[in-house]
Amino acid sequence: MFLHLGGDVVVLKKDIIAILDARTKNSAITREFIEIAKDEGFIQPVSNQEKEKSFVITSKEIFVSPISCTTLKKRSDNITDNTEDEA
Repeated sequence: MFLHLGGDVVVLKKDIIAILDARTKNSAITREFIEIAKDEGFIQPVSNQEKEKSFVITSKEIFVSPISCTTLKKRSDNITDNTEDEA
């Protein structure tokens, strides 16, 4: 199933590796990771930077979302994934 990250951006739930709060950018290692990803062209902003609340790391790119990680988690929990039912 899909998870809406804000704006017109949706990603496959199975492709999500991690959802980080934007405040984790205060950590040196996270800041370095984000800077390298930005330099390599993996960062995809969903909206303008003043509204960044979370980083959604997928298998192909990293999205900067204006939606908090708590809200994204709730949305994710409310999505039923048919592949989980088949397992």
